[in-house]
Amino acid sequence: MKIVVAPDSFKGSVTALEAANAIEKGLRRVFPDAVIEKIPMADGGEGTVQSLVDATGGHIQTQRVLAPLGNEVNAKFGILADGETAVIEMASASGLTLVPPDKRNPLLTTTYGTGQLIRAALEAGCRRLIIGIGGSATNDGGAGMAEALGVKFLNADGNPIERGGGGLDKLTSIDITGLHPAIAETETVVACDVNNPLTGPEGASHVYGPQKGATPEMVKTLDSHLAHFDKVLMGTFGQSFNDIPGAGAAGGLGAGLMAFLNAELRIGVDIMIDTVGLKERMKGASLVFTGEGQLDFQTAFGKTPVGVAKVAKAGKIPVIAIAGGIGEGADAVYDAGIDAMLGIVQAPMSLEDAVEDAMQLIADTAEQAARLIAIGKRERFRRVMAKVKERWEGRKERDANPPTSHSSK
Repeated sequence: MKIVVAPDSFKGSVTALEAANAIEKGLRRVFPDAVIEKIPMADGGEGTVQSLVDATGGHIQTQRVLAPLGNEVNAKFGILADGETAVIEMASASGLTLVPPDKRNPLLTTTYGTGQLIRAALEAGCRRLIIGIGGSATNDGGAGMAEALGVKFLNADGNPIERGGGGLDKLTSIDITGLHPAIAETETVVACDVNNPLTGPEGASHVYGPQKGATPEMVKTLDSHLAHFDKVLMGTFGQSFNDIPGAGAAGGLGAGLMAFLNAELRIGVDIMIDTVGLKERMKGASLVFTGEGQLDFQTAFGKTPVGVAKVAKAGKIPVIAIAGGIGEGADAVYDAGIDAMLGIVQAPMSLEDAVEDAMQLIADTAEQAARLIAIGKRERFRRVMAKVKERWEGRKERDANPPTSHSSK
């Protein structure tokens, strides 16, 4: 029996690979001889770099970069086993968690560090980039990112504008002559699971600005600055990026990546599925296990378990999801292709204890699922053998009592 184990990370607890190892441990208590294919997964958010590196046998590199407020931090990116593909999480360099709550101000924060990660990947020889853009602290339209790659953003006097969303209103021209030459021969795909435009009521500033520290007045300012930024982009590239779905992701970084790197925005889990070859690796499987930290109404909207389930269902393979918790609206995953879901907490315990014991809890839950499957296999075997016996008894009776032959004159 072949079983594919393809979970996401249980955020704040275990990585996707650790979750896969725990599920395998539980399954082998019941099916010691099973062929188990472990494929760490992600959906483009936190953990994507680690999952893709683990799934492909790549490695992690560390780069010193500027954090959103200009202080230096160590950020990481992955290079996959092919040596050609780099995986970058913008949150590693420009994420909200890098800014203390009392200092969050998207008028000041910059994506410059994300550009430094991209430059490092290009200079390492990578010519395919996978960039996850969730969890940003920024609202600068990706200007900081492009500046780190050699683009100049100039004011009316021909001087560089200030970094951050607050300086974009002074922008009068963009000089792209210094853009890193490797970009022209590099394919860039962006994991983006939102469709927000760059500006307006559903745009970057109004929808995501407040969580980054923007006051209502700052939201209006940021929105108008991004609208001005788009006008200058139009003068530079001959097109507006404002209404392209996903342009407003990560404070407009979606627009910046499309403009300066000619990036393609795709659903994160779809990128992951293609990169790890999930469809091919599922061939011949009898069962698929997936999972994540929380199954709820959001899971059905492009999260890892549902992405895995869609691939499995195309091959008519049943899917079981294991979760740290099962929240409101989780039953929507049944319509999305998951056949059963199991929470790992079976008795009252604190969140701290659940996190600490997550590996054991995941393994025990996988074992219980395997035992139920084994019951079903034994019952199916019993029914098959009963039919075989019935046919055998019928054959013996026919042999003992052959039909009488009649001839007519």
